[in-house]
Amino acid sequence: MNICGYIPESINEGQGVRAVLFVSGCRHACPGCFNTASWDFEAGEPFTDELKTRILEEIACNPLLEGVTLCGGDPFFSAEECISFLSDFRECCPDKNVWAYTGFTFEAVMRQPKLRQLALLCDVIVDGKFIQQERDTSLSFRGSRNQRLVNVALSVKKGCVVEVSL
Repeated sequence: MNICGYIPESINEGQGVRAVLFVSGCRHACPGCFNTASWDFEAGEPFTDELKTRILEEIACNPLLEGVTLCGGDPFFSAEECISFLSDFRECCPDKNVWAYTGFTFEAVMRQPKLRQLALLCDVIVDGKFIQQERDTSLSFRGSRNQRLVNVALSVKKGCVVEVSL
C-alpha cells in the first residue's frame, strides 16, 4: 500500500482535530473528485513499517487529536493493509476514534468479509461515491447529498444504517 499524504492535524475530515492518512488507490473514478491524483495505487510513498510506526507514535503523543481519518483514494481498496494499521492504532490509542471515507455504500462494505473487517475497526464511515449533481458545500465532512456519516457500531447493532447526528 502507498500513501499519497499525511496531515498530522486537520479539522476537515471528521469531528475534532484529527490525523489524516490519504491512502493511494481508487477505482470509483467519481467525476468531479477533489483528489484525482490519489486514484493511482502507486502514488505517493510506500507505507512501510517504519512510516506506520512513526505516524502511530505521533498520533499517540498528540493530546489534541480526537482520532485518525482514513481518506484517499479509497482505503477500502487496501483493506488488508488498513486493517493492520487500524489494529495497531486501536492498541496504542484506545481512547481515540476512527473515521474512514469510501465510495462504497455501507451496505456493500458489510457484505464483503475483508471490507466488513475494516469497517468494524471504524467508528464513523462516510460512505457513497461523490456525485457531482448532488454536490453540496454546506454539508459537514462530505461533498454530495447522497453520502452519509454512518455510525458503525449502532448500524451493526440495529441491522440498518444509523447516521451520525452533528
